[in-house]
Amino acid sequence: MMKDEAPFLLEWYAHHLAVGFTKILVYTNDCSDGTDDMLIRLEELGLGYHRRNDIPEGVKPQPSAMKYAQAEPKVAEADWILMFDADEFLCINYGDGTLDPMLDAAGDANGIVVTWRIFGSGNVVDWSRDPVTEQYLYAAPPTWNKGWGVKTLFKFDPDKWKIGIHRPSIKNKHLETGFPDTVKWLNGSGQPMEDYFKFRGWRSIRRTVGYQWAQMNHYAVKSIDSYAIRKFRGNVNNKKDKYNADYWSLQDRNEVYDDKILRYTERRKQIMDELLTDPVLSRLHYAAIEKVEARLEEYRATDAYAELKQSLLEASEVPITQIVAKPPKARDPAEIAKLMSQVEKNNADRRIEERRKAPEPEFADVSEGGDGFVPGDIDVSAQTAVEWVVNHDIALPADVRIFAQNTLEFVMRGKYQRKLARMTGRMVEDGQRVLDLGAGIGFLSIHAAKLVPQVRVVAQEDNASRMAIMRKVLDHNEINLGDRLQMTGRQVVFEDAAETVRRINQLIADEKPDVLRISYAELGSNLLGQINLGSVRRIVLFGPAVTAFHQDARNSGGPSLTASEELSVPEFVIIEPKREVQS
Repeated sequence: MMKDEAPFLLEWYAHHLAVGFTKILVYTNDCSDGTDDMLIRLEELGLGYHRRNDIPEGVKPQPSAMKYAQAEPKVAEADWILMFDADEFLCINYGDGTLDPMLDAAGDANGIVVTWRIFGSGNVVDWSRDPVTEQYLYAAPPTWNKGWGVKTLFKFDPDKWKIGIHRPSIKNKHLETGFPDTVKWLNGSGQPMEDYFKFRGWRSIRRTVGYQWAQMNHYAVKSIDSYAIRKFRGNVNNKKDKYNADYWSLQDRNEVYDDKILRYTERRKQIMDELLTDPVLSRLHYAAIEKVEARLEEYRATDAYAELKQSLLEASEVPITQIVAKPPKARDPAEIAKLMSQVEKNNADRRIEERRKAPEPEFADVSEGGDGFVPGDIDVSAQTAVEWVVNHDIALPADVRIFAQNTLEFVMRGKYQRKLARMTGRMVEDGQRVLDLGAGIGFLSIHAAKLVPQVRVVAQEDNASRMAIMRKVLDHNEINLGDRLQMTGRQVVFEDAAETVRRINQLIADEKPDVLRISYAELGSNLLGQINLGSVRRIVLFGPAVTAFHQDARNSGGPSLTASEELSVPEFVIIEPKREVQS
C-alpha cells in the first residue's frame, strides 16, 4: 500500500525484483506526487500490477486495501505472498540472497515469519537522492525486543486465510478442522515457530526471533528531511500526528552497523538503471523527485521546519533504554478463552517442553548469576545515546548491545551483580592478590580494587570487545587505580582442555593470586581439578561456572570432583543468584 512514495518507489521495486519476487501488486490512494502514474507505467511494462484503493467512508486505507487483496485473482494465483510497505525492504541472509534457495530450504513449510530490523537515520539530516539501502546502515540491536514486529511470507489460499498486516489469520470456519495441524511456519532462522503463532501474535518473542535466514529492514524515519516529507502525506491508518518526535525516538535507532542489504546493491542498480531507460518512467521518476525537493525547499524556510528539526535532534538523544513503546491493547482473558479454538486448547494441554522451544543463544535472557552478555564480539562503535546507571558507585552503560535483556534490567535498577558486589569484602582481604578469570566488562574487578585499599586485581577476559568496554567504564568513571588493577587479554579457554589447563597454570604461576574468581563455564567442571592452584587460598565460582559445576555433579551422579578437599584450598565458594554454598 502506497501514498506519495514516488521518490523511493523505483529503488523499492528494483530491490524486490532483485530479491526474486515475480509479481508486485501495489494499492495506492490519494497520490499527489505521481506514485500511481509510475505504477501504472510499470504495469504497462509487464513488471507488476497497480490497483486503486477506493476507500469507503469511515474505513482506513490499510484495511481497505487488504480487503481488496483478499479477493484479488493475482494474489490467489501466487505460490507465496508477503504483504509489506514501501519503507520495508526484505533482506535474505540465506544462500545467494534470493527467494528460491530459501524457499527450497524451507521444505514442506508453508510460512516464514520474518522479523523487523529497525534502521534509524544514521544521524543523516539532509535530503539526498542516494538509495535508501545505501544511506542508512545503522540499526537497533537485533536483541532489542521492542523492534520485533514481523511480516509473514506464506502460501496463500483465500478460502482458508484472511490476509493481515503482520501475519494472516485462519478463517473461523477452519479453526476446528484439521487445517491448523497442516500449518508449518518457520522463523527468520529457519527454525519451527511455536504453535501459538498459528492463531495469534504479531511480534516475535525471544524464543522465536531469528535472523539467520531473513530480516525485514524497516526504514521508518530515514533522514530528518525525509521524515519531514513523510509527514506531508499522512499514514495508512490515519493516526493523528503519528510522525512526531516520540515516534522518531522509537524508530531512530542507530546502535549497531548492519550492511547485509548491500549484497543487493549491484543487481538492484542494474535493474533500476534498466527501468530508467523507459522514457515515460524516467520522466515520472525525476519529476517526482524535483517536485518533492521544491516542496522541501519551501518548508525549510519556515519556523515549522526549524521546530521539527530541533525536536528530532533532541529525540535522537533519547537512549534506547528510555524508549517506552505502547504495548498491544490488553484483552480480557475470558474473551481470549472464548475465542480460542479447540485446536489451540489441545496444544495448551501438551507438556511445555513440547510446545515451547529454547531461544537462539543471542536472544536468550540470562539470570543475574549467569554471563549476562550478548554473546560474541560486541561492537559499540556506533555513535548513539547511551544511558549510564550507577551500580555500587560504578556507572555502567545500560546498553542493549552489551547486556542480555533481563540482565540489562538489573543494570537499569542499579542492581547488576549486586550479591557478588556485596560479598566482595568477605571474599577479598587487604593485601591479597585476586585473579578474575572471565572478568567480562570488569565490574567486579573494578569494584574490588576500589573497595579493598591494598588489594591487587588482575582482570582476565578472552573476549577482547568486553575488555574494550571495561576501559570505557574506567574512563567514564574517571577511575585510575594504578597497578592495583591490571587487565589482560591472555586467552585461557581453548577447545583443547590440555591447552586450557596449561595456559591457566602459567597465568597462576605468573600472578600468584590468593583469590581465584572464575566465571567461565569450562572451569566450573572437573577440569578445575587438573589445575595447579599454587598460591590460591580461596576459589570463588559464579555465573556460568556455577551452572557447569552443578551439571557436572548431576552427570557424575554424586559430588563434583571440584570439592574443596580435592582442590587442597582452605575455601571453595559457590555464589548463586539466590544462595551461596561454602565448604
